[in-house]
Amino acid sequence: MFDERVVLITGGGSGIGRATALAFGRHGARVVVGNRDRDAGEATVAAIRAMGGTALFVPTDVTRPTAVRALIDAAVETFGRLDVAFNNAGWFGSVAPLAEQDEHEFDPVFDTNVRGVFLCMKYELAQMLKQGQGVIINNASTTGIRNSTMGVALYAAAKAAVISLTRSAAIEYAAHGVRINAVAPGRIATDMLAKAGGGNPERFAAVIPMRRLGTSEEVAQAVLWLASSAASFVTGQVLGVDGGYLAS
Repeated sequence: MFDERVVLITGGGSGIGRATALAFGRHGARVVVGNRDRDAGEATVAAIRAMGGTALFVPTDVTRPTAVRALIDAAVETFGRLDVAFNNAGWFGSVAPLAEQDEHEFDPVFDTNVRGVFLCMKYELAQMLKQGQGVIINNASTTGIRNSTMGVALYAAAKAAVISLTRSAAIEYAAHGVRINAVAPGRIATDMLAKAGGGNPERFAAVIPMRRLGTSEEVAQAVLWLASSAASFVTGQVLGVDGGYLAS
């Protein structure tokens, strides 16, 4: 399905990023994993190689332009091109009502979720435009569209910005062979959701029409579809993976 295609994933050491990296690896892609935590990123790469796949780890802090450029340069220098990028790295921040939120939480939430996506797209696009084609998928959130969780206003605002960046960039580059979309995961069983739920992510299942949490693997399948030729006429879209939450 993705034989020999070069796929870059940020935040590939855990959760949705790791599940997506493994899924691309199973389908023959050459996977480049960027991650701030070296041990977690290298573990993902080792898992892909153990299944017979090809993978490369590059330590990456997506808030630093030099680190993002180095990630993309490493992908191109190693594999010759960049076909797909999944900008997944994110930061949740603390959970507190807005008036009680520590003002120092603003910068890390927006630096990772918004500045990081901006920097990644900027340098990914530079390479993809040279090639005349490419696919970018950003990890947004249903929270950026409709937020019903108390105490996560900063995260919701940051993910709304990711959606806006996605749509604007998709329009700018649609005629240049680059498709840009986003996934909007809903309540997915990850450590991040556990943090939002005060240690009990299952409490969110009640607001989902399907009455269960989603899995990282289910989000990964949506990313693979958007990256595939089956989605060749799809750009500027935000694909909810949410068990019906946005429809309710």
